[in-house]
Amino acid sequence: MNLPRPLRLAQLAAPLRALLEAENSGWANLANAAAAVSSATGWHWVGFYLVDDEQDNLVLGPFQGPVACTRLFRGKGVCAAAWEQDRTQVVPDVNTFPGHVACSSASLSEVVLPVRNGAGSVVAVWDIDSADADDFTPGDVAALEELTAVVSSMWDSWTWRG
Repeated sequence: MNLPRPLRLAQLAAPLRALLEAENSGWANLANAAAAVSSATGWHWVGFYLVDDEQDNLVLGPFQGPVACTRLFRGKGVCAAAWEQDRTQVVPDVNTFPGHVACSSASLSEVVLPVRNGAGSVVAVWDIDSADADDFTPGDVAALEELTAVVSSMWDSWTWRG
């Protein structure tokens, strides 16, 4: 049975938690989280940008999809807005978002969710792009926020060695 996308995403929460609890590598866990959501949805690009405190920008992390921008800067784009405002950004049409950073011309809509550590600081953003305009429903966003909470809840227990 082909479940609606929000239900497929919601059903990922428990298996994703179990998968992430079994591994302590942050890099491996972010890669698997991106792959799980990409596999369940077929969205154009699913991945993470991590806060680089030394450079004061976002640096590309594990992802599924075509080649991406390596660094994203404060004040520019949807990922920076999610980072700076510490809230989910849902953009039905990326061409109308002021300062949008177009890493791929195939991306037409986007949702970006802040990932927080145990202290509540934004340490990464989960960036998801669709090749369809206005593709993210409220149900999708709610399920993605639940999955992001799973990632956030484990962030401090992971190691980040190369």
